[in-house]
Amino acid sequence: MTSVRPISLAIAALGGQGGGVVSDWLVEVARRSDFLAQATSVPGVAQRTGATIYYLEFFPRVALPADGRRPIFALMPNPGDVDIVVASEAIEAGRVLERGLVTQRTTFIASSHRVYTIAEKSHLGDGRADPAPIVALARSRSKRFIELDLQAVADSQGSVISAAMLGAICGSNALPFLRQAYLDAIRAGGIAVDSSIRAFERARSIVLTERADPQSGMAVASLDGLPARLAERIRRVVPSRAQEIACSGVSRLLDYQDLSYAELYLDRLEAIINCDSAVSGDYMLTETFARGLALWMSFEDTIRVADLKIRASRTQRVLRDARVGAGEIAQITEFMKPRIQELCGTMPAGLGGWFLKSSAPKRWLSYVAGDRKISTSTVSGFLQLYCLASLRGFRHKTLRYQQEQLRIGEWLTLLRTLAPVHYALALEVACCQELLKGYGDTHERGASRFAIILAKARDWAQEPEAATWVNALRKAALADEHGKEFTEALAVRAEARDSLSSSGACSLH
Repeated sequence: MTSVRPISLAIAALGGQGGGVVSDWLVEVARRSDFLAQATSVPGVAQRTGATIYYLEFFPRVALPADGRRPIFALMPNPGDVDIVVASEAIEAGRVLERGLVTQRTTFIASSHRVYTIAEKSHLGDGRADPAPIVALARSRSKRFIELDLQAVADSQGSVISAAMLGAICGSNALPFLRQAYLDAIRAGGIAVDSSIRAFERARSIVLTERADPQSGMAVASLDGLPARLAERIRRVVPSRAQEIACSGVSRLLDYQDLSYAELYLDRLEAIINCDSAVSGDYMLTETFARGLALWMSFEDTIRVADLKIRASRTQRVLRDARVGAGEIAQITEFMKPRIQELCGTMPAGLGGWFLKSSAPKRWLSYVAGDRKISTSTVSGFLQLYCLASLRGFRHKTLRYQQEQLRIGEWLTLLRTLAPVHYALALEVACCQELLKGYGDTHERGASRFAIILAKARDWAQEPEAATWVNALRKAALADEHGKEFTEALAVRAEARDSLSSSGACSLH
């Protein structure tokens, strides 16, 4: 009886990430390396187009017993008995940790990028899960933990994440296979060979050179990719801890509008930087404001929504998620529900304001507003959204644009007023921008609660506990769509303040 045991490997991947392709490649690598191999998959139901555990075991032919017996391979990974685990996304790493597949015998390879769940996307505020506890647990549980942004590696080489996963596996040296066997397996597949090899080599190089950390392959906003004068301004003015956010903000606003709009973003950011430098050494307010301002300045009006819906990248993503094969025909229908407010917001400021205040003309718009189904697979449907998206150059004259810029100005003024006298309160007010998201009714609900909190912050500017109160209101505003908790939190705060005022009046008397 031989003492050699099979080498076991588990891959946790989302639908569309090519986990099955990696599995097929590895079986081919094993065959070319004179190993027996078995691959199985355990499909699961998940929020993000399905998730699957691919499980493989390898056994060297040279270790087979002379009596001709063959090893019995397992069909599923057994907790505590897996040599290599690969997670194609940060929360998938948490999933395999929860299942007990990672132990002190495991080489754990995980991608640091995120594919957000439905719960994270639908949260009223910032509902993103924090991957830091997962990373800490992965480091303590595994024999070796390798973390890098596999999606960014693939994107940088014009490839897909499956090729980057294979490169990371090869670079880890956790499998006894030569690099050439991996390359031969990719070539044998015959699909996107050149780009797959580039992504494979890039990921392998990152792991081999011991630079496999969350920043190694991360596609951060690069100063070199920005217009020269904006890049130089960020280097010169923006504190180092906020430069990455500022770069992302500038890139976002260049895509949203134009160069002058991105410069306006930096003008506003610089105003906060100057204020922040006088009262704080860590620039937390600058960092928070930079993120919130970029999101607010790229508000989702009808022009933006139309632009995003007709982009080629979105069409490709929809077709990929729907798994439309070559030669198949797909029809894409957009379900839209523009309100009268959105229609007026797209008009020139004067005309849009007049329509909103009118009676009969406003009723005319009701025939255009409401539920709409637009098929962007047809020429007429696509042209409708294309014409709307082409109004981007006209955006600065629209009613919605002027309304949002006025509100941003008020927010900025309040922050500059509060920062020198109540920094903690200013920081909480900056965080309140997360209430503003989406469009239509969703945006209107968030904007109304945001306005109430800002008014309270002005009233409480001299109160020592004001930051705590605003924090409580912000969390209550994000707790539910209907605003029940927010209304209750306002009532509790009003009652507490009335009680405090009454006790103060009695003591003075």
